[in-house]
Amino acid sequence: MADQTYINPDYVAEPDKMNVKKGLEGVVMDTSSVSKVNADTNSLIYRGYPVQDLAENCSFEEVAYLMYNGELPNKTQLEQFSKLEKSYRDITPGNMQVVRALPKKCHPMDSIRTGVSFLGCEDERIWDATPATKMDKAIRLLAKIPTMIAADYRNKKGLDVIAPDKNLSIAENFFHMCFGKVPQKEIVKAFDVSLILYAEHSFNASTFTSRVISSTQSDIYSATVGGIGALKGPLHGGANEMVMHMMIEIANPDKATEWMLDALANKKKVMGFGHRVYKSGDSRVPTMKKYAQVMAQVTNEPKWMKMYDALEKVMVDKKKIYPNLDFPAGPAYYMMGFEIDFFTPIFVMARTTGWSAHIMEQTANNRIIRPLSEYIGSAQRSVKSLSERH
Repeated sequence: MADQTYINPDYVAEPDKMNVKKGLEGVVMDTSSVSKVNADTNSLIYRGYPVQDLAENCSFEEVAYLMYNGELPNKTQLEQFSKLEKSYRDITPGNMQVVRALPKKCHPMDSIRTGVSFLGCEDERIWDATPATKMDKAIRLLAKIPTMIAADYRNKKGLDVIAPDKNLSIAENFFHMCFGKVPQKEIVKAFDVSLILYAEHSFNASTFTSRVISSTQSDIYSATVGGIGALKGPLHGGANEMVMHMMIEIANPDKATEWMLDALANKKKVMGFGHRVYKSGDSRVPTMKKYAQVMAQVTNEPKWMKMYDALEKVMVDKKKIYPNLDFPAGPAYYMMGFEIDFFTPIFVMARTTGWSAHIMEQTANNRIIRPLSEYIGSAQRSVKSLSERH
């Protein structure tokens, strides 16, 4: 068998070329006015507004408008925006057929990835990149993605699909389409807050993916599909699912401390902790934890938050590593009644606003994103004939 080692043993790194860390850590590659993660103060702002203030004082619709337009809406602007979004919620019979044709065991992230791709196939304006058309496409994605996710949710359970209710907010309508009813206001608020907190987070992996695709002058649907593909990974959006699987494995809050100590001793990967940017705690966590605690009170399921506190204490005491947003979001969604593998598609519902904002920003002042790599393979060599290869 041929040697499978392709790294050149004579390779010597050139410091003047290798001026960035693996994974582009700490690299500033462009400007953006959409959001800012301030590592020094562990804060996050959307268009200048602290995310925790937006979560407490605004609806997800207001934040979506902010993402797309740069300013919070007044009453008239919000009414017009919401009316347009609601008018776009229905999906075509063809798109519904695609959802129903997918294997029931496929992950919901694969379903929504496919659904968005089909949505792009239906849009005859695919190469129309005028600002007004891009905005319209962004609002269509905001409106139709929840419908596709809820249809997939019902279909996987063998239940009839429920059509969107255009008299409800985005959060209320999603519960309606998934469960056939709108829960009490505390649950709706907790869900709405989660959408706001998940809406945007600077040049994260999925947003960067969307911008790279957009920089080639590809369409918004392709860029969104790329974002969904990146978000699916457990080191990015899929972490909220892994958090809940971990908690279910632990099962009993009284066992959480021992479980975490054992995990740390055996260098086991623990999802929901740490962040590439934040060093002293994710600024979104206090708000999401507050609403996860509300969910525990409303549903009378205190064990998940007891487990949360025990796991957090060990990790912080032993490693000085703090929870990220996925840690409180996982149990919050579980207490709302959602299946675990739909946690990340819910993330898509929220993050489509940030992706669209970045896509529009990228294309407004575009230069193709095309970095270099430093080659570390074999030195140039001659090709031998088949008979000469041993």
